[in-house]
Amino acid sequence: MKNVSIEERAISLAHYIIDSKDTVRGTAKKFGISKSTVHKDVSERLKKINPVLAREVRLVLDENKAERHIRGGMATKMKYSHLHK
Repeated sequence: MKNVSIEERAISLAHYIIDSKDTVRGTAKKFGISKSTVHKDVSERLKKINPVLAREVRLVLDENKAERHIRGGMATKMKYSHLHK
């Protein structure tokens, strides 16, 4: 994402999160930037650039947050599943 304005980056991140339903962590890894940058772009900067898009992203992020404990439990289950065989 070199030579891209902050506004363009925020919009690209937002579209990616909405389309893929990916998390902030996954989005950061995909775009090669920090989680803090992704969060600031889609939570703060996007509100000023495109409030409608910001609300759509917020819905996906809220859904991800609500499901976070389930994903964590599944990751732990997978991590230790080899011990029970």
